[in-house]
Amino acid sequence: MVTAFCAEWGVGTPESIAAYFSEDAVYHNIPMPPLIGKAAILDFLHGFIGTFGRIDFTIHHQAMVGDTVLNERTDRFMLGEKRIELPVMGTFEVRDGKIVAWRDYFDMGQFTAMNQEA
Repeated sequence: MVTAFCAEWGVGTPESIAAYFSEDAVYHNIPMPPLIGKAAILDFLHGFIGTFGRIDFTIHHQAMVGDTVLNERTDRFMLGEKRIELPVMGTFEVRDGKIVAWRDYFDMGQFTAMNQEA
């Protein structure tokens, strides 16, 4: 399910991506404040995809223990004419077929530097 979710970012809509989350899910890009609830996540997705477009997640390693999935990946997206590649480590907690918690760890300094170069 997490693999399908990651693939959805490359082809889906904010609504199709948000459909993977439970109503009370928490999405936390660790350098930023967490988003709490599916409605807040959907609102974020509209803004994010509106700014960056679709994202290709290349999963390098993925492991599952119980209801927790870890993946090491590279997220690739466009910022204007510049292609951004950001190494990310993600943690997903899944219950009843929905993501209840998603935490992404990445270097905000690297993202900010790439953003300023674009």
